[in-house]
Amino acid sequence: MSGSGKKVADMAVKAGKAIDWDGMAKMLVSEEARKEFATLRRTFEDVNHQLQTKFSQEPQPIDWEYYRKGIGSKVVDMYKEAYESIEIPKYVDTVTPEYKPKFDALVVELKEAEKASLKESERIEKEIAELREMKISTMTADEYFEKHPEVKQKFDDEIRNDYWGY
Repeated sequence: MSGSGKKVADMAVKAGKAIDWDGMAKMLVSEEARKEFATLRRTFEDVNHQLQTKFSQEPQPIDWEYYRKGIGSKVVDMYKEAYESIEIPKYVDTVTPEYKPKFDALVVELKEAEKASLKESERIEKEIAELREMKISTMTADEYFEKHPEVKQKFDDEIRNDYWGY
């Protein structure tokens, strides 16, 4: 097996294990997003499977003797010499070093955005709970002032100071 092929297959396996597919699926809210996510997951798994199978197998060695018997030594020796003279260049990864820092910076930025989003979601959930608790249409002024004493204080001060807004 070629070294870089094995490396690619190993990285694909690790990447597949590192992804929390179920956790990400729980964050999706629309049916369309769920369908797209399912398609993404299937595609990833298909590509991952192909990488594992194509890069994890050694090619079968050529049985030159078999061909010598059927074709003849001269032709087979000529093909064997040509085959053995082929040099497949080693892959030199020039892309990863260039983009890895950018990718890492984006991951950090994404995690910060995720934290901010979770905080905002928490705040909004609290606000929604408060609004539901307030039952605005049936709430009395006393109930509102009980929940918001600062507003009651403001009204009391305005009345006490004889400020009626005009």
